[in-house]
Amino acid sequence: MLYFILAFVVLVLDQASKWIIVNKMDLYETRSVIGEFFSITSHRNTGAAFSILEGQRWFFVSITVIILTGLIWYLLRTIRAGKKLLPTALGFLLGGAAGNFIDRALFGEVVDFLQFRFQFEWFGKHVDYTFAIFNLADSAIVLGVGLIFLDTLIEWRKEKRATRQNGEQAS
Repeated sequence: MLYFILAFVVLVLDQASKWIIVNKMDLYETRSVIGEFFSITSHRNTGAAFSILEGQRWFFVSITVIILTGLIWYLLRTIRAGKKLLPTALGFLLGGAAGNFIDRALFGEVVDFLQFRFQFEWFGKHVDYTFAIFNLADSAIVLGVGLIFLDTLIEWRKEKRATRQNGEQAS
C-alpha cells in the first residue's frame, strides 16, 4: 500500500505543478529561477521524451494503458516478494506514467516546464546546451529507472557473492 501512496503523491505533485503552470503562466513564458542555468518555461509536448513521435496521442494513450497495467501487476508481485527498493522504483514509475497519461488522455499534450541550460568550457570549446524541457512526472520516471538499475546491481552482487560462497563450500 505504501508504494501506491508514493505513486499517488507523485501524481498529485505532478498534476498540481502542471495546473499552476497552465493557470499562472502564458505558453512559452519563461521565469528565471537560478540565472540562466534553471528556469521555469511554460511548454507543451504532443510527443514523448524530446518530442519524438509528436502528434501520436492515441498511440501514447494506448501504450500507456498497457504500461500502467503491467506496472501495477509487477508492483504487486514485488511487494508480495518482500522487496523494498524495486517497489519504490515502480511507485515512482507508476506515478510519473500516470501523470503524463492524464495530460495526454485529457488534453492531447503534456505540460512541461523545467528547463536547464548548461554553459561551460570543454577542452577549449564553449558549450551552450539547453536540455529538453520536462516536468515532475518525467523526473519521477527517471528516478524510478535509476532505482531499478541500482536494485539490479545490488541483486547481481548478492547473487555473485552467493555463487562464490557456494563454490567455496563445495571445495
